[in-house]
Order: sequence, then structure tokens, then C-alpha cells
Amino acid sequence: MADQRSAITVKPPSRKSEVGRLGEELAAQALVAGGLTVLGKNWRGHRGELDIVALDGGTLVAVEVKTRSSLYFGAPAAAITNDKIMRMKRLLCQWIAEHRNEIPRLKELRLDAVAVVLDYRKGGAPVIEHLKGIY
Repeated sequence: MADQRSAITVKPPSRKSEVGRLGEELAAQALVAGGLTVLGKNWRGHRGELDIVALDGGTLVAVEVKTRSSLYFGAPAAAITNDKIMRMKRLLCQWIAEHRNEIPRLKELRLDAVAVVLDYRKGGAPVIEHLKGIY
């Protein structure tokens, strides 16, 4: 699922936290539409949060969602640093330890990102990009 325009038209959110929540909901919908099964959202671990945990066949996927209301401050995915990737790896291991009995046998682990741009000046349709295997 590369760059796509969402079929959903949404009104502009009024706060930064609402922008993030809307982006995470749109990302989850896009992942499901792409064939993934969402196992959890906003899971809090000891040192951070995983936005989405999903299953892609036999692959467990931790997904970082980055949402912007425009590209004025740059592309959303550019905000994912190496430190964030390392934190995601540690958190995914913690998630597995806590959910070991709830998940099927896994073949692989993967870190993905979903970039969401809610640029209302271009017709109101969010642009959602799923970046598979950022690590």
C-alpha cells in the first residue's frame, strides 16, 4: 500500500492531539484495508508507546504513525529518528513478552511507519503512505 488518497473526507481537527488521534485512526483503517490485522493501538510499555501493533500473515508489525496537517514542517516520516526505531524495537520485544500466549507462532518481526498528511487545502482527502520495513 503505497501512497494513497483516503476515501474518507474529514473536517480539520482543532488541536495537535486530535490531529494525532485522527492520523492513528486513518492509519489503522488503511492497514486493515491492506490486509493486516490490528492487535492493539496505543500500547504503553515501560519506556514509551507503540502506536499500532498488527499482524501481517506470520509477521508481527510495530507501526509508528506520524501525522501532519500540512507539509510545511516537512514530511511526517522524516520525524522518525534512529532513537525512535531503537525504542520501537525494545517496546515490541516487551509487547511480545506480555502477549506471548495471545499470538500465533511468528515467522518474523517488522517495524513499519504510516505517514498521514491531512492537507485540507488540496481537496480534503488525507494522503496515507505505508512504509514497510523501516528496520
